[in-house]
Amino acid sequence: MERLCAKKWLESQKFRHMLMQCAIVGALPRLCRFLSSAEVSTALRPFYFSVHPDLFGRYPTERTVNENSLKQLSSYIETLQKNRPTLPTTITFYLRNQKESHSINDKGAFRSVRISLVQRDLRKTVLSILKTCDLPTTYVDNIEPPPEKSRFEGLDVKEAQFDENDPVYGSVILKQKIKKSKESEKLTIWLESNVSEALKKLAACQPVREEIVRLQNILCDTFGVESVVWDCGWNVTHFRGCLLSFQALARHHPDVMHTLQGRKLIFANDTGVNLDGHVMLNSGEVRHNWLDLIKNVHKQDAVLFRIPSFERAVSRVLRDIKVVRRKFQPKVMAKQYENQLRRLTTSLSDHQGSTGYPKDWPLSLSDFELVVETEAGPLMLSPTGQFIVPASCPAFLLVAFVSENLDEASRLLRRYKSNKHVERDLHQRCVEEFDLAALQKDDNITPDLMIECCGHLLRHKTILSPSLKGVHLWVTNYYSVLSDGEMCIPWNWKL
Repeated sequence: MERLCAKKWLESQKFRHMLMQCAIVGALPRLCRFLSSAEVSTALRPFYFSVHPDLFGRYPTERTVNENSLKQLSSYIETLQKNRPTLPTTITFYLRNQKESHSINDKGAFRSVRISLVQRDLRKTVLSILKTCDLPTTYVDNIEPPPEKSRFEGLDVKEAQFDENDPVYGSVILKQKIKKSKESEKLTIWLESNVSEALKKLAACQPVREEIVRLQNILCDTFGVESVVWDCGWNVTHFRGCLLSFQALARHHPDVMHTLQGRKLIFANDTGVNLDGHVMLNSGEVRHNWLDLIKNVHKQDAVLFRIPSFERAVSRVLRDIKVVRRKFQPKVMAKQYENQLRRLTTSLSDHQGSTGYPKDWPLSLSDFELVVETEAGPLMLSPTGQFIVPASCPAFLLVAFVSENLDEASRLLRRYKSNKHVERDLHQRCVEEFDLAALQKDDNITPDLMIECCGHLLRHKTILSPSLKGVHLWVTNYYSVLSDGEMCIPWNWKL
């Protein structure tokens, strides 16, 4: 009996020691984000309005500083959203002074601020930015964070060994029970609890949707716009607000709207002309900035005309690899893309002249695809088989990465080419057989994940059909009912 008690005591002491080690080195996972992309965009809207490069047109130095700092900040936020490790950095902005009454053409109307990016989660990062710039944090403060994960969550704790009232182990066991409960959440139960509320919200927003269609038709008929698209992440009410605002702008400046004839107009998170020639307007910007772009669309067309030549230059210097645009990612502005291509071409040309390429490479890389992205982006192989390359990547690193991943890239490309047709067919079947109002997905849901989700839905059609009829379904990584009635479900849902 004494030996048994001693053994249990020893196990207890070992377990305590293990917990202390984990707490000290931070070896277990931590929750790094809980703000959505839309919430981050909304929270930082006053910040973007104060530092936008267009506000510093007469001051090229300040404008360039803000442009480069915004790129670094965007990359830092994207890294946090993907739960990847980050390196602390400090960036500088010239901030528009909202309290000053003088013109922005006067240097006294803005000031320099240094923002330290050292936080490991989105909420703290956003709050740090706002506080450093003396901007309100009310919006973020009102977003309730999810329960913080325990440092000890995930450890193999046998509930029978420890008392739930034990101050050390009781909380660990409770966390494990909560986790098991969440993992066992089933789609049928969730739909039963939420579909009624979702359909009510969807019906309540129907007049807004109908007005959006009417406003879209007016813009297309009046100014010859090919189509008007919402690609911003906010709900339909914001879309209607942007359409009304643009309609007012067009009414006051009808003489410049001819530049939009035959083009697609997209309300998004950037202002500019994308690589497809579509006019993109930042939904959070003032109408004056929209007007400035519309007046200067012809200048962007000159950039679009040059881009194919720059893409061919990258292709030639890298053994005829296909230079393509990234799948399932936000649009890229034409001028920014031109600069990225120019920079990578120079780097590869220098490397080819001095070192050459590996002898085991095929004579042609024309079966492979390469995407050139922002200077601060990751060097990676996408789930669809594309080489994602930051423009600032040293050529020797790119060459080594391509060498290591040629076989995997070939396999992923073949799988994607097959999957995209299967996905399209399953998507259409789900819409028709479940009588869905709409079926959409997040950008990060690749064809293979969508195929798994749709196939799973169709296999359980008999059970799910009554709950899904008339639903606007959005495939993502979580369960949620949005304010406009859209129902978000994870792609790997359980029945």
